[in-house]
Amino acid sequence: MNKPLVLLGAGGHAKVVAELLAELSLAPDYIISPAPPTFEFQAVHLTDDDALHQFKPDEVILINGLGALPGQPRRYHLFEQFTAQGYTFMTLISPLAHVSPSAQLEQGVQIMHGAIIQAAAHIGRNSIINTGAIVEHDCHLGAHNHIAPGVTLSGEVKTGHYVHIGTGANIIQQCHIGDRTVIGAGATVVKSVTADKKMYAAMGTVRDHEE
Repeated sequence: MNKPLVLLGAGGHAKVVAELLAELSLAPDYIISPAPPTFEFQAVHLTDDDALHQFKPDEVILINGLGALPGQPRRYHLFEQFTAQGYTFMTLISPLAHVSPSAQLEQGVQIMHGAIIQAAAHIGRNSIINTGAIVEHDCHLGAHNHIAPGVTLSGEVKTGHYVHIGTGANIIQQCHIGDRTVIGAGATVVKSVTADKKMYAAMGTVRDHEE
């Protein structure tokens, strides 16, 4: 890896990403965050996103260390902002994950420890497949998804963009999850859910975002 690595963010997800980089014999050269990192580092700490512009887009590789929670779109906004300016985000795959050779991962996808991506799955840009999550065969995930720890997506599940599926949720095969929908932790989804909904584990309750 010849180009310097720039890690965006310095919180909990960035800590996990930094350790994953170390397992891949890599390390960030720069960390951009308003506050100092919450973990040990030897990189140069930059406090302003605009500091990135000291580098031309083809001089560095970015790594998205910002977490992805409902109502916190900064991870997505920075990805779209910087890719529009020509910067490239690294796709990360944990050495403890399994990714089928027929799966397709778009730019900036992060596959964390213990995750399984099965045959012909497609993962949209800047998505996180978090610890121990399972994405079964022929699933198609849109951009900016967060598939939280322990989630299971059965075969041929499709998700839109900006979808959050909470810890331990289960999505039955061939269900479609619409754009910006949130599936709460522990929920089991047995039929498709349209865009801009929130589904909670208790009695399979579905609500509009504004409720």
